[in-house]
Formats: sequence, structure tokens, C-alpha cells
Amino acid sequence: MPGGPTAPRTGKDLELQVQQVAESLDLIVKSQVRVGRRIYGPMRKIDLVVWKNPEKRLGIECKYQKDPGTAEEKIPTLIQDIDAWPIDGLVVFSGNGFSDHMKAFLLSSGKAVQLEDLETWLRLYFGLDLNDD
Repeated sequence: MPGGPTAPRTGKDLELQVQQVAESLDLIVKSQVRVGRRIYGPMRKIDLVVWKNPEKRLGIECKYQKDPGTAEEKIPTLIQDIDAWPIDGLVVFSGNGFSDHMKAFLLSSGKAVQLEDLETWLRLYFGLDLNDD
């Protein structure tokens, strides 16, 4: 994405960058949207909900991992959790801490995209013009 954001340094940075990409496409963005409860009772929240018109909304979870660790163990559950949302969902991920296996799992799920591919993904999803860069 030419002129795009620099690499995020935290999960919050990633969330803000995803929001900026969406807003640069004139999409509406709302953060921390409550959407029911998880199986054991805690409130379920979606990091960002994005839309162009009310009939087509997209929930986005932002996952950043700087260093290798156990955070990626939660990813398969997150992919399943997205199926329980009342709207389509996507995981946007960034950071060098994700293993190659986890990156492959995320990308093969059809429910995840790396930050640098987000703009094109959103353009396709919402039927916006594609850049010919």
C-alpha cells in the first residue's frame, strides 16, 4: 500500500492503522462493539465494525504479535468465534512473532489478511474501485 502506515508496534497501533485504512476508503468505523457473550459468559466485543451501507457490515479483529509466544494459540478459537458473529468477520494480523505455520493457517482460513493487504481486501469486499498501482 503506497504511502501506507508504518509497521505497528503494539496491538493498539494495529487497530488504529486498520481504522485509518478503512476511513481512507470513506468507510464508517466503530470500535469495541459489544456482540453478546462467549460460551463461558464474558462479553464478546469486536475490535472494529466497518461499513459503507447498513446492509453490509464487517467485523475486524486486530492481532499483533511482536515476538514468538503463546498469543497465537488463541487464534484458532478466534476464527471459530467469528462464526458466531451476526456479521461477516476478518482477522487483520501483523508482527514478526507469528510462526510461519500460524500465518499459513490464518491465510488459508479465508478469514484473515495481513495489514499490508487490507486495503485491497476492503476494496473487493465493499465493491470499491481497485487501485491500479
